[in-house]
Amino acid sequence: MEIKNETVVFLGDFGIMSPVYFKERAMRLDKVIEENLKTTRKEMKRLFLMKKVKVDGLVEMDQHRNVDSRLHRIEVNGKVLQAKHVYYLLNKPAGVVTAKKDPKFRTVTELISPKERPAELYPVGRLDRDTTGLLLLTDNGQLGYELLRPDSKVNKTYRATINALVTIDDVAAFAEGIEFHGGIRCRPAKLIILTANSSYSEVLLTIKEGKFHQVKKMFLARGKKVIKLTRLTMGPLRLPTDLKSGDYRPLTETELNQLKIYFR
Repeated sequence: MEIKNETVVFLGDFGIMSPVYFKERAMRLDKVIEENLKTTRKEMKRLFLMKKVKVDGLVEMDQHRNVDSRLHRIEVNGKVLQAKHVYYLLNKPAGVVTAKKDPKFRTVTELISPKERPAELYPVGRLDRDTTGLLLLTDNGQLGYELLRPDSKVNKTYRATINALVTIDDVAAFAEGIEFHGGIRCRPAKLIILTANSSYSEVLLTIKEGKFHQVKKMFLARGKKVIKLTRLTMGPLRLPTDLKSGDYRPLTETELNQLKIYFR
């Protein structure tokens, strides 16, 4: 199925994968202004020459610049033509599903106040129902695509409690690339042992992909079971230590700028 000018982001839980389509909004700056203000070419040129066009608060002289609708704020004569998207950083609690709607369980989007929840708000990626930690929610489908596409290799770090002794051999196996049942091989991952004994271990794991139940399956392939899992990072984003479970906040300007740099 071909979907033109749209981004497909797959969301779901319990192995149910459903596509969500977001219309892309990236286009040339002069086209954005033309569509919003119905200007002539002569008027367009004058706006740029008089330095009346700003992108993210800075004067922009290149009318052919491609505008990224993920993050940019466009102003002409002080009028905002393209509002910013919303970006929420959520500390996901256990028992809540990473989905927009679910017939049985409360969803992560329902943790966002209705007053702050746009109609097209979606979680970027997914965490299992019993997994906690950092989750990004946005109405920006293009950013979701950048974070989730297979070749993006976005780092994601988890803290995990394992029901067995994690060894140096496990560290080496993860660095080689764990192979699942059926011959599916993961990319090399960085495993750091924090504490370890015969009954349980605490580890940090950084992966660069997002296969279904990946962290749990990686440890199962080593004969071990994950009993607690928390995501700490995703790309440049970090789970704030002062953000309580179930709470959320908008991304800061610093975090938004980090995302811009990350995907240049």
